[in-house]
Amino acid sequence: MIIGHIDNLDEEFDSYPPAIQKGLAFLQEHDFTKMEPGRYDIDGDNIYAMIQSYTTRDLEKCRPETHEKYLDIQYMVKGAEYIGWCVLGPDLKPTGAYNPERDITFYEELTPESNVLLTDQIFAVLYPHDVHRPCCKVNEAAPALKVVVKIALSCLDK
Repeated sequence: MIIGHIDNLDEEFDSYPPAIQKGLAFLQEHDFTKMEPGRYDIDGDNIYAMIQSYTTRDLEKCRPETHEKYLDIQYMVKGAEYIGWCVLGPDLKPTGAYNPERDITFYEELTPESNVLLTDQIFAVLYPHDVHRPCCKVNEAAPALKVVVKIALSCLDK
């Protein structure tokens, strides 16, 4: 996992692979407060963004997850949430089979769990070995506007 602030990208940008640079550039170039929730293609199914508007929830209502085909860049536009996190390991128990259509596996819990706080303009790059529990409330349930950029792992080789 990589955590950063969008304002620091000028210093860090060249250290990211080109596909991640493309996703981060999309985040820098748009005012998401003026865009509707939904999917926005950056490079077709290879790289796309999903604008999400929701209310954060109790930790128990947020399920830990991983992805096999895509990595996530989760960018908080407005609001705050905790993302639970741990490294994928043999102690984690899936709650069901991998869903290839949604590119997702859910887990019973995170062991051990660390919390990452996403606030305005903070992003997290989450790889397939990063088990994460997004959308958790900080103190109380609150509105959040977040963009999740999905990058196909096959793009990292280009």
